[in-house]
Amino acid sequence: MQRIILFLLIFANSFISGAQTIIRPKLVVGIVVDQMRWDYLYRYADRYSSSGGFKRLLQNGFSCENTLIPYSPTVTGCGHASIYTGSVPAINGITGNFWFDKNLNRTVYCAEDKSVKTVGSNTEAGLMSPVNMFTTSVCDELRLATNFRSKVIGIALKDRGSILPAGHSANGAYWYDSKTGDWITSTYYMQELPKWVTDFNAKKLVDKYYQQDWNTMYPVGTYLQSSKDENTFENNLFGSTSFPHTLKQYIGKNYGILPATPYGNALTIEFAKAALNAEKLGADEVTDFLAISFSSPDYVGHSFGPNSIEQEDVYLRLDKQLGDFLDFLDTKVGKNEYLVFLSADHGVAHVPQFLKENKIPSGLFYSKVIDSLNNSLEKQFGQPKLISTVQNLQLYLNQELLDSAGINAKEVKNWIIRNITKHPGIARAFDLNELSQTTLNSKIKDMITNGYYPNRCGDIQLILQAQWIEAYSTTGTTHGLWNPYDAHIPLLWYGWGIKQGKTNRETYMSDIAPTISALLKIQMPSGTVGKVIEEVMK
Repeated sequence: MQRIILFLLIFANSFISGAQTIIRPKLVVGIVVDQMRWDYLYRYADRYSSSGGFKRLLQNGFSCENTLIPYSPTVTGCGHASIYTGSVPAINGITGNFWFDKNLNRTVYCAEDKSVKTVGSNTEAGLMSPVNMFTTSVCDELRLATNFRSKVIGIALKDRGSILPAGHSANGAYWYDSKTGDWITSTYYMQELPKWVTDFNAKKLVDKYYQQDWNTMYPVGTYLQSSKDENTFENNLFGSTSFPHTLKQYIGKNYGILPATPYGNALTIEFAKAALNAEKLGADEVTDFLAISFSSPDYVGHSFGPNSIEQEDVYLRLDKQLGDFLDFLDTKVGKNEYLVFLSADHGVAHVPQFLKENKIPSGLFYSKVIDSLNNSLEKQFGQPKLISTVQNLQLYLNQELLDSAGINAKEVKNWIIRNITKHPGIARAFDLNELSQTTLNSKIKDMITNGYYPNRCGDIQLILQAQWIEAYSTTGTTHGLWNPYDAHIPLLWYGWGIKQGKTNRETYMSDIAPTISALLKIQMPSGTVGKVIEEVMK
């Protein structure tokens, strides 16, 4: 009898222990490509390598082909925050790269934090932290779920691309100082750089990249998916808009030009490898998280446009770089021991002049139109600068001036709306306080609603005509609107727990964090409004 009882106790204990075992990957790698339109997965597919990253993820992973951004404005800070919080600006508070804060009465940068100091240089590039983001990220939730035994590292050339994904409780977030060519952080995370970072910086890889100049991987004439090499609507960043781009002239002098070359992606991957090795990410049974953002496609895209040889070359190189990085993860962490997702923070519009040359309607909307509006407002209402600023195509009224002068704000708004809609590039303009009553396409209305946080948003919303962009010069292009070219992004899943396949069902950027949470069996971030994409799971 005693032997039977002992056997039952052992069996019961084994059953309970087994039931409590939670199986997770050793490492989660989040990859965000800054300014990647969904169609880039297929636009350059004929030239992507069979061993490269994109085909490997598409063929062996799961693709959500119809993934959309559920809010406006579609810009970098919002995108990185939404992906990792599973939320939208109306909840997580990241309403743009910049916004005018009505409480502070000044413009605020999304990652700014004047209470911290730079670590790694003497510049002000490190006065950053996630303090402006109200909710947790999925990285925070992983840290909480493992009682902070999981390690989280964020890496990007752009500070906001590193800081916002890694969340509030990250072990470290690192970004690029364009004044020094080094990776830096802030005292929010640590008081001094780890030795592995100082050792990495000492290599001065940027100068070595500059030594190589930038020429195309293949003969220029074979880039059939792009416009001719030299165009008047491209920015003249390197002294010429055509290849080869001479970079030797910047050695030891100008580190700010690196992000606008494919070497920005190369530097990011090398730093990510160094972080994984030094921090021993994925080396034990406690799941770690490496959040990487590739910023260079955004710099190149803004300057040269999505139909440029420069952008095509950047993506052909990134494909190979990602393939090599996956091989690295196979070796260091182990095949099927890590989970990867790849997405983008936003897309991009074609260069308006390029579209016009091909008989597609387009145009430029200059924010300086507001100067003439203010002049007319002064004649109408007797006060100067009634419009304080323009951010994210939202007009902010000078409420203090309106109150002190006894001017009816509604009358001013109506006057502005009536006059600005005469501009050929303005499709709609309306009072944001009356958004729910505005007659507007439901998708656009939902996106603007999801992007609206009162103290950080303006008074009047402008919507541009399709193919129009908010411009600051006659060259290059940008993003930020509700349209599919800005809002349709890739979403690929690969590795641990992921089945092979695809779906054309409409999914959203905000679905990424809750899906990771479900795979890891952890709580979803505190502001999550997205849903789990069940199709990706084995």
